[in-house]
Amino acid sequence: MLSLTCQTAIKAVIFLASKIESDEKMGIPVIAAEIGASVHTVGKLLQTLVKADVIESSKGPTGGFYMTKAQLKQPILQIVMAIDGADVFKRCGLGLSKCAATHPCPIHYDYKEVRDRFEQLCKNRKIADLCAPLTEGVSFLIG
Repeated sequence: MLSLTCQTAIKAVIFLASKIESDEKMGIPVIAAEIGASVHTVGKLLQTLVKADVIESSKGPTGGFYMTKAQLKQPILQIVMAIDGADVFKRCGLGLSKCAATHPCPIHYDYKEVRDRFEQLCKNRKIADLCAPLTEGVSFLIG
């Protein structure tokens, strides 16, 4: 459902959120290593997330990427919208360009139900909600 880039963006944001208490600013190579992604991909998507106000960045020798406490309260939807856009919640499960209730694909109704539930999850779950299991050591971003 989500693009690989969007999945990577969510992992990067969760990782940054896990560093908020230590007040650390993280560089692209560290983030990429911690989430198992390429430096190039992470660099591009972090800039997109900064432009969308999902995360912050600062330049200079002590610069890097970080999050504010207010940003932790954002729904996961903000990340999805910044990377994949609203279309992700409208796409056909089989990739058909013309799939609707009036012209459904074989999995249309089942997929629509899953897609709608996932959209609600993205709207209701906050970044902080996904960060807590990571900081408690019960979930992982790589593996």
